[in-house]
Amino acid sequence: MIKRLAAGAAVLALSTGLSACIIVSSDGGSRTVVASDAAMSSPSYVSLYTDAVADPKRPADEVARDPLRHPAEILAFAQLAPGDKVADIRPGAGYFTRLFSDVVGPTGRVYAFVPERTMARENAGADALAAGYSNVTRVNGLLDSMTYAEPLDMIFMSQEYHDFHIPGFNTDVAKMNAAVFAALKPGGRYILIDHEAAPGTGISAVQTLHRIEGDYLKREVEAAGFIYEGESTAVANPADDHTLNVFDEKIRGKTDQFVYRFRKPG
Repeated sequence: MIKRLAAGAAVLALSTGLSACIIVSSDGGSRTVVASDAAMSSPSYVSLYTDAVADPKRPADEVARDPLRHPAEILAFAQLAPGDKVADIRPGAGYFTRLFSDVVGPTGRVYAFVPERTMARENAGADALAAGYSNVTRVNGLLDSMTYAEPLDMIFMSQEYHDFHIPGFNTDVAKMNAAVFAALKPGGRYILIDHEAAPGTGISAVQTLHRIEGDYLKREVEAAGFIYEGESTAVANPADDHTLNVFDEKIRGKTDQFVYRFRKPG
């Protein structure tokens, strides 16, 4: 119960930070937060987010990472809603896939997208997620020509975007962003979390430090036609000086990360 209350308070705090006016309503135990700000004009399903974080099906090692990953705040910023159709790019062990599955519910769908380059080692994990959650489907394909069975409400990448600039991935990032744009419904959201690099470094540290400059990423995504709506500081760390490899034990799990929300016009 304490965990749920803390997560709920965090979601409310995030919503307050993004809007000048918050109205909290309660109806039969179901709470919603509605912001007057245009970027937060849709309901924020606080109870769904806190319930997803508190789901006993979540592995203990993932729950242990919650204080660093702030999942309730990320779900709120992503504006995830019941019935949404979403793609989680390279879901790995499924940290966010499980949360998305709980929130979108039986009328929604989560596509666990595994690139062809990595499917030999990652398909098994995606298949395990699909076996455990009836609304999860594994999808394979090329990053720069990804397609789905239906138009999507959201495409999500956590700590992955920088990798796709590494030559070994053989990905045209401009084409990838165009494919994301095409896969989304008008008004659909593109959520990106990544490790911040030093100002002015662009993509020069994507392979050496596994970091990317946020402003550089922003320009790339906007070039595909997306509108930048804002960012969350839920996983920011001003103490990170951006000089260490993200896997260095001095900073691992505590890097300065940006969380951006872009929207397809419409």
